[in-house]
This record gives sequence, structure tokens and C-alpha cells, in this order.
Amino acid sequence: MSGFELNDYRPFTDGEIEVVVRERYPGDEQRGLVPEYRFAIRLLGNPESIGIVSLRVGNTRHLVMYAGHIGYRIEKDYRGHRYAARACNLIRQVALDQGFKTLWITCNPDNWPSRRTCEILGCEFIEIVDLPEDTDMYQEGERRKCRYRWDLE
Repeated sequence: MSGFELNDYRPFTDGEIEVVVRERYPGDEQRGLVPEYRFAIRLLGNPESIGIVSLRVGNTRHLVMYAGHIGYRIEKDYRGHRYAARACNLIRQVALDQGFKTLWITCNPDNWPSRRTCEILGCEFIEIVDLPEDTDMYQEGERRKCRYRWDLE
């Protein structure tokens, strides 16, 4: 997991929302967890979070195949405004700063809003894969993941 330095970032904004670093997680090599930026998504001028977006900084097989580099969630009352896609675009610079040219985003096949977010970002749908039985996701009841590739350059 070495080779990645978690930097400080000021909030990123598009004029309506902003993403603010909430936590810089250093990772846990023994547990196979890579370093990660965790951002709060907020409406500009409002300190309350309307969701989260995270960027996992690594390239393990598990991450690329099943977990993805980016995760996001928008609170129910704020869905339908493309905030997840907008937040992903706002943290794109962080990924570029970390040396990424391509990111992988995964989601459950029946998660149509997440799949639509990937389409809005311009990601390419690659495949649907079966989760290995020894993964936490499988143990929690998930069985398959859609894999999307997001080319940043």
C-alpha cells in the first residue's frame, strides 16, 4: 500500500454542492484495506451533509474487481439531482493527483441509480462478475457486481 500519500485538500465546489474531506484513512495492510479519502457532500453554504463520496487509493485485485475505487451515497431526501455524479467529478482531481488515469466503480446490478451515475460520468460498462464467497460483500448477501471503468484523461 506504500507509494500513496494522503494530502490535505480544501473543499471542492461546483457552485451548488461542495465536497469536504471528512477523513483521511491510512489503510490497514494486514486487513487488505487501502488508504482512503472520505468526503462529506454538502449544499454550498449548509454545513449538513447530504451524502458521502470516497476515493480508495490503491489497486488491489479485490478493489479493482469488486469494491471499486469510488463509493458514494446520497441521503434519500436529496436523491435525483445527480449529486453523486457531481461529487465524483469534483474529486476527480484528487484521483489525478494520486496518479490515477483510470478508476473502477462497482455497484449491484439492480442498483439503477448507481448505474445511471456511472453513465452520467461517462464510465464504460465492462461486465457483471460473481462475488467470491469469502468476501464481506458476499457474506452480507450480495452476489454480483457491475464493473464500470472511468477513464479520467
